[in-house]
Amino acid sequence: MSDTDGLHGHGNSVLAIQRPGQIRIFTLLEAQQIFPLVRNITAQAFDELAPILDAMRANMENHPVLQHQESLYEEIVQRWINKMERLGVVVSGLWLVDFDTSDGYLCWRHPEPALAYYHGHAQGFGQRRPLLEVIREMQPEWADCTPMI
Repeated sequence: MSDTDGLHGHGNSVLAIQRPGQIRIFTLLEAQQIFPLVRNITAQAFDELAPILDAMRANMENHPVLQHQESLYEEIVQRWINKMERLGVVVSGLWLVDFDTSDGYLCWRHPEPALAYYHGHAQGFGQRRPLLEVIREMQPEWADCTPMI
């Protein structure tokens, strides 16, 4: 049995913790189940970072204070990245994550209210398409929300 067997949510916990750098393959249902946690962790990190950014702007000329604020900024962002990676989500940019479906990505960027976009592996954020449109056209296996036994 490989390290990823049983981590795909087919009868097991959708919240299985991944090792850093380990990519998880999601079905649409699994991504939707974990999405509220991803959204909440991201919103908390975003809110935690706001006063740091304000302080950095206010202290542009005060290099020692600015360096301290930059260090805090990096800590918050790195902590967010680590949490996303442990959930098996691909971090594609600041506050931008992808759920790998094996043929492409379910794509989300804070503060979007829902997981509503998709793009292929060879494409990026700029080429993402509405998820429902992709499901109608492609009828991908990952969109089949019936439980596997």
